[in-house]
Parts: sequence; structure tokens; C-alpha cells
Amino acid sequence: MRYYLISGEPSGDLHGAHLIRAIRAEDPEAEFRAWGGDLMENAGATIVKHYRDLAFMGVVQIVKNLPTILRNERFCKDDIANYNPDRLVLIDYSGFNLRIAKWARPEGYDISYYISPQVWASRSGRVKQIKANVDRMLVILPFEEAWYAERGVSATFVGHPLLDVVKEAEEKARPQGAKKVNESGVWSRESGDARLQTPDSRLKPSRLQIALLPGSRKQEISVGLPLMLAAAALHPEHDYVIAGAPAQNLAFYEQLIASCGRAPVNLQVVMNDTYGILQTAHAAVVTSGTATLETALFGVPQVVVYKGNWLAYRIARWMVGSRIKYISLVNLVMDAPVVPELIQADFNPKNLAAHLEKTIAGPVRDQQLNDLQRLREKLGSGGAAKRAARAIVTSS
Repeated sequence: MRYYLISGEPSGDLHGAHLIRAIRAEDPEAEFRAWGGDLMENAGATIVKHYRDLAFMGVVQIVKNLPTILRNERFCKDDIANYNPDRLVLIDYSGFNLRIAKWARPEGYDISYYISPQVWASRSGRVKQIKANVDRMLVILPFEEAWYAERGVSATFVGHPLLDVVKEAEEKARPQGAKKVNESGVWSRESGDARLQTPDSRLKPSRLQIALLPGSRKQEISVGLPLMLAAAALHPEHDYVIAGAPAQNLAFYEQLIASCGRAPVNLQVVMNDTYGILQTAHAAVVTSGTATLETALFGVPQVVVYKGNWLAYRIARWMVGSRIKYISLVNLVMDAPVVPELIQADFNPKNLAAHLEKTIAGPVRDQQLNDLQRLREKLGSGGAAKRAARAIVTSS
């Protein structure tokens, strides 16, 4: 069969790639055309649009880029019609994908939605669109199945795909002869930690490594990374490793660091290896998003941060109202303040440095490590992509 997949973000590219492989296991003759990224292309899809050309963050950016968004939407509809797939698979990327679903439904396409829009957080009225235009919802958070059922929508909890992704990364990185796991979930030899190997002499094996994950979009990185570096400069006794996003290049980070003036000396940028960084990190500072859950599943204590356009943030808070108490997926899944969240004005160097130190040693760190283990248990077993693929392929 022919499959057309639409993803507009790095996380969707990751999960889309695993889904493609799982679909091919169910349907060896499968053909794929997709909006996504390098991972989906490597999995066997012909990429129509890359996600780096689609990332517009916040209401203000969306309004500014509305003509481009509308052109992309028209192009997508024409491309689907020309390809005429047997299955249309939407992966997160809610605003765009829900509009495509509304168009595709009367055209007679079979529509699956893998990784639900966060309609439980904001604009819950979109559930009516989903009910009217989507054949099957394949959800990845434990509470979503019941949430949809209460609103008359059939949804299937397939498990969280990150469980398999993280497990695979851990297995690949496990040092030969490893015998146990340390408190952060990193495989260790008897002789010491499996720390990040780097030719940069500024990073010392004897110092703790702190991961800085400033996001994937240029806009959020430009806002958040300088604040992270200013906080890091207050504690030069640690090593800091910036996770460079696939959609950016090293020169962008180098220029941003040079413009800060307060960056710590013991700093390194590692491109396209976030999981490798997390497997050696003692603690992390993470911009709100999927990366908070990834960090948690690697067992790394973290501080979650977010700072965006003031107007966009106020609009988002108004849309969410009092229904949602947290912004990080870790806290949302656990329905408790497992990890600290520093939002808008609270995200400043002094405040961040103070919270980060608590995640490095002491009772706050110990409690977070215990809670992260409970998070893993709550997310269920692996096999999300396999379950989703089976539902997509065998549907009638």
C-alpha cells in the first residue's frame, strides 16, 4: 500500500521514522511519501518538505508567516491528491494536520492520527474536528484514551514511542563489559563512569557534566541559550555541553555564544547527539517540549525552562486557562511538580543557577530520581510504533 505521512517537527521526524519501519514490517511492499526530516528519509520515505522549513513558533510567528503556511497547505493537498495514498498518517503538528484532515475526509482518504494534538491542554473544541475527520486516534500519553472516551471519540493508547527510542539508544551506547547502572541510568564500568569522550581539553573527566538543551528552533535557542550560559557562568566548577539541534549548524551556536560574553570557559557544543549527551549528563537544563520527557527517560534530573514572546505567551495562557497546571510533559504525565519549571520572568540566570544546584546533589535530586522511575512505570511498556503500525495497516 501507499502511505503519506505528515510531520512538521524534529520529534515527529523521529517517531515517524520508527513508524515507517514498523509499517514496513507489517506491509513489506509499502511505499512512503512524507513531510518530515532526515530520519524519515533514512527510514525509506521520499521527503516532500523538510521540517526545518515548516517551524513557526507561537501565535506571532504564525501570523507573520501566514502566506507561507497557506502556500504549504495548498501544496500538500495537491501532492496528496497526486500521490493518492491508501493511508494518510498525521503525526502531531496539530494546526496544519487538522486542516489537512478536514480537507482529506470528504475526499475519501483513510486517516490515522499518531500522537494526539494537546487538545486536553488548549482549544479543546478541536476534539469536534478530530471526531468528524479522523478515522483512528493513536495516542501516546496514558490519560489521553480516557479523555477522548469521555468526549465520544474512540482512541487507542499504544504506549509512548520514546520508551523504545531511549532503550535502543541505551543498548547501543552500553560500554563493553558494563555491569550496572548508576543513579542516572548510565551504564558504568567497574573502573568509572561511561563519560562523554571528547578531544576538547577544557572538559575534565573529574568534573560533572551538565547538559544544556535549548530547543530546536532558532527563535527559542536565541532567547534561552544566553540565559542558560549566564547561569552556567555562575558555577564554573562544572562542565557544560550544549545539545546542537539537527535543524541548526555549528556556526549559529558559535556566533550566539560569542555574543553572550558571560559564557563559561568549560563549554562544548555537540551537534546531533542529544541522546549521547544525556547518557553522560549528571543533570540538565531543558527547554519545554518533548526533550523534557526524553531527558527524564534517561534518568537525568532536570530544570525545565521556557521564555517566549510576551504576547504569544499571554495568549497561550488565556487559551489554556486553569485546566493545565504544568508546561512540561514530565509533570503533566505525573500530575505533580516532579521537575521545576521556570517560565518567562522566572527563567533568569540567578534563579536557574539556584535550581540547577539542587538537581546536582541533595534531597531534591534524590526525590526527582525516584519520581523519574515512577514516570517510566506509568508510561507503560514499549512497542508503541508496532501497535500503531498494526492499527494503520490492518484497518478497514
